[in-house]
Amino acid sequence: MAGTTTITTWTRELQQLHAKRAYGQITRRKYLVLVGFAAALLGSVAVDISSGPAGLTLAHVLTTLLWPTSVDPTMQVIVWDIRMPMALMAAVVGASLAVAGAEMQTILNNPLASPFTLGISAAAGFGAALAFVLGVSVIPFAGIFFVSANAFVFALLASLFIYVFSKMRGVSTETMVLLGIALVFLFSALMALMEYLASEQALQQVVFWTLGSLAKSSWPKIGIALAVLLATMPYFMTQVWRLTALRLGDDKARSLGVNVERLRLNVLIAVSLLAATSVSFVGTIGFVGLVGPHVARMLVGEDQRYFLPTSALAGAVLLSTTSVVSKSIVPGVLVPIGIITSLIGVPFFLSLIMVRRRQLW
Repeated sequence: MAGTTTITTWTRELQQLHAKRAYGQITRRKYLVLVGFAAALLGSVAVDISSGPAGLTLAHVLTTLLWPTSVDPTMQVIVWDIRMPMALMAAVVGASLAVAGAEMQTILNNPLASPFTLGISAAAGFGAALAFVLGVSVIPFAGIFFVSANAFVFALLASLFIYVFSKMRGVSTETMVLLGIALVFLFSALMALMEYLASEQALQQVVFWTLGSLAKSSWPKIGIALAVLLATMPYFMTQVWRLTALRLGDDKARSLGVNVERLRLNVLIAVSLLAATSVSFVGTIGFVGLVGPHVARMLVGEDQRYFLPTSALAGAVLLSTTSVVSKSIVPGVLVPIGIITSLIGVPFFLSLIMVRRRQLW
């Protein structure tokens, strides 16, 4: 009897040892994915800075960054004032949109959710257009940030509408997608109205938002966008276990002590801030918030400790790479980055719909 007990104990300990080793291997693989994405982002940013009509090499870029006084002043302007802000803005905006999409998919339990597909980006874009065309500020005394303030308010209203609609009985994932399509059409129509009423100068600004472009990136804008990302990421990271529990369903999350309603509302506000800031600076960028989280989910799973930073890095790499592509299609011409992301995202979106369709059947 004692021998049987000893064998059982050894068997249990051996199983625990194998489980610990397997968990350690999985964890190391996830860390390797993060390191790989970080390295890819550094490489992509470097290539983005060096690419363009001036024909700079990576050696020229590195020299200008490390020893700016040793190079020609023209080189300094090209690298520090033009290309560096565009490259860094692509990385920051890509990370912001991917994080926003990841958290929207989490709290709404909807794999097709993102600021673009659910109309939040379109709402933020309309808010910005309202400021440019009519000079209307929905937040009094917003000052120089009235464009971003308008974008944030309309993005928040769209988010709250989605949240309220998702609480109705019988609302499915497919219904939420249809709601997002309806919001996209609504705010696209309102945007078209603004374009019709706009002056020639205001019309150029509105078209800039609709196409999406990094051409007007600057260091102050990067600072604001990065500050918003760094302000929201710590909150998300402090909620990782609650957000992970939410993927198990509302009832199980509540049984674990999660205040589901408050969590959803807080996350929607943070997501709206990320989407509004990104749209107000670079315009409407589609599908980054959809593709980035799905790439991260395929590589590291649903654990928010790894899923969230991987989504941010995947989105940053995606938009940074897209920025390089936008300079390479037509030599000397900077193609709007929103066009490239849509061309990349539409096939992915269609494939995702087909996968969901097979699952339903």
